[in-house]
Amino acid sequence: MLRRMSAVVVSVALLVVIGCGGGNENAESDTGKAQVQQQQPAAKPKAALKKGDPIKGKTLYMQSCSACHGADGKGIKGIGKDLVHSEFVKQKTDEELLHYVIVGRPVNDPLNTTGIPMPPKGGNPALTDEQILDIIAYIRTIQE
Repeated sequence: MLRRMSAVVVSVALLVVIGCGGGNENAESDTGKAQVQQQQPAAKPKAALKKGDPIKGKTLYMQSCSACHGADGKGIKGIGKDLVHSEFVKQKTDEELLHYVIVGRPVNDPLNTTGIPMPPKGGNPALTDEQILDIIAYIRTIQE
């Protein structure tokens, strides 16, 4: 009877070890990884950039941009470029312009043709991405 009980205990122990994936740690991790990968949702596509509000953008433009680019957006000679007729602005996406405004353009940038730096965020570090998108939306409305 003791021998029979020992055999049962050993058999159960083997089943537990086999059932838990004992013996081959790589097989367990590979199976676990596959299960985790199946449970994770597919990567979400990049969210579309939110469109700015040109009405809010006009106010922000007047506060942060007009000193160099003029109240009418046609630029101030030797200081800020004309945004109304700018091919640069027309050819860029809102996302590209957002990045440009966030970074700015230093004097030593080969594309700087004024010799005046475009400071990051137009010199207003408090501007949020959303506010910059509002300004971009406004600029799009004054372009010719």
